This record gives sequence, C-alpha cells and structure tokens, in this order.
Amino acid sequence: MVHYSQCPACKSDAIKPDFFAVDNTVSKEQFLIAKCIDCDMKFTQDAPIQDKIGKYYQSEDYISHTDTKTGLVNSLYHVIRKFTLRIKQNFVDRQTGMKKGNILDIGCGTGAFLHQMKKAGWKVMGLEPDDNAASKAAELYQIEAKNPDLLFQLEPNSFDAISMWHVLEHVHQLDEYIIQLKKLLKEKGVIFIAVPNHTSNDAQYYKVNWAAYDVPRHLYHFSPKSMERLMHRHGLKIKQATPMWFDSFYVSMLSEKYKTGKNNLIAAVLRGFISNIVAFFNHSKCSSVIYTITH
Repeated sequence: MVHYSQCPACKSDAIKPDFFAVDNTVSKEQFLIAKCIDCDMKFTQDAPIQDKIGKYYQSEDYISHTDTKTGLVNSLYHVIRKFTLRIKQNFVDRQTGMKKGNILDIGCGTGAFLHQMKKAGWKVMGLEPDDNAASKAAELYQIEAKNPDLLFQLEPNSFDAISMWHVLEHVHQLDEYIIQLKKLLKEKGVIFIAVPNHTSNDAQYYKVNWAAYDVPRHLYHFSPKSMERLMHRHGLKIKQATPMWFDSFYVSMLSEKYKTGKNNLIAAVLRGFISNIVAFFNHSKCSSVIYTITH
C-alpha cells in the first residue's frame, strides 16, 4: 500500500483523514481519502502500489482502456468526444502557437487524441501502460503506443507539447514525472495537464458519490491551489487554467448513478448545467480543468 505522511503536492505534514469513498467500477472496496490543510490537495490513502493496482483497471466499463460504447453514459461520451477532440487540437495549436510540431501524449489510451493530432500534421508519440488500450490504438488508428517506462529514456528538449488528459491523477511517481516532463519540454514548449477538480460544484453536491474520485485508480484529487503549489515546487508556471465544460455532465451522469442506483439523465444534466454556471463566473470551480504549463 501507498501511505502518505506528507502531502504529495506541497509536502506539508498538515494532513488528516477526510472520508471513505467506494470503488464503484471494479471492486466495491472502500478507500480512505485524506486532505492537506495547507494546499487543499486530497489523495487516496493506502492505495495499492503500482505493481498491484492493475486489477482495478480490469473492467469493460473503463472507457479509456476499452473504447466501449455499452450503456447510455458511454454512448454519450463517444458522441461528445468527436467534438472535443477537435477542440483539444485547436487548443494545443493556439497555446503553442504552432500548427505542427512534436507532441507526446502520456496515457494515450486507445489513441483517439493522437490520431486527431496526427491528421492535423503533428508528429506524435504515445505512452500507455495498458496492453489492451495499446492494442486498440494500433487497431483503430495505427498508433504505436509505447510502454510508459520509455518516458525516462527520451531525449531532453524534444517536445513542443506534452499532454496528460486525465492521467496525472493515476501516476504513482508524481514528482519523478513532473521532473521528467520539465526535462523533455523544449524551451518554448507547453505542458497540458487535465485533471478533475474536487472544489467544483458537482463535487460538492455529490460528495462521496462524486465519480471523479474514482478510487483507487485516482491517487490524487487536485484543486487549483494544490496544482499551483505542485508546479511551483518544480519550477514550472501555470500560464492558464481552462474549464472542460463537458466533463461536468459526464461526471454527473456517473455520480447520479452511484448516488441513486439509476441512470437519471435529467438530474445529471441539470447538475452539470448548475456546476457550469458556477464555473462560468469562477473558472477555478469547473468540474475539470486543463492547466497550461510552461518553464
């Protein structure tokens, strides 16, 4: 088990137990979520070590690894993804100021994002720990997803963009990854890190049933303050924090099911809409945030 005596983000000793959350996807086990008093980071206490956590990803419902379209929520996810992939590509183009370049996507899943970037003219590389997802990337998009261990063997200053779309919260080697991302990034390059935000309105509403806690797969539960502290500790700057507006609806659909045991689409859409209204006036309250990070 991974037991923290300090906050993973800011290294403060001021941590305390917060609540127990259930693994609704695979095991139905309970896991303790602890909280840092100083930076508002939450984290899964006593999560399985890296070599033991694989079984918690073995589910046909785990969409980033299987590309499943089974069920209402997953079907809607695929419809929305076609739209958001183009949004992500345009966002990367705009933030880097480039139409072509070298991009590394860590945790590339079944390769849909890299396929979009490749079509747009970027030279792509993907890392993915799950063999099934990597096979899907090759089958669907002819993307050769490599093992994440290769991350620490890549040439420094070799990427114009590095992306982690809902991946950093899964990484056991948090500090080691951030240090390596900084080394791999070109001088004017940009890192894109998207993570759920536990200070969002939908998180506050669903509480222990908030789907984005996703224990034990999510090791860390970031807030904007904790992300700022983590990047500052490694000498990186957050240039911009951008809301991911669709995430509030997707997360609310799953959360509603965990809370009530039913798919209540109307209630979920309403909660996602309310969450986005709150976030419209305060972007730090969005359900998920893309952090644009530079040297």
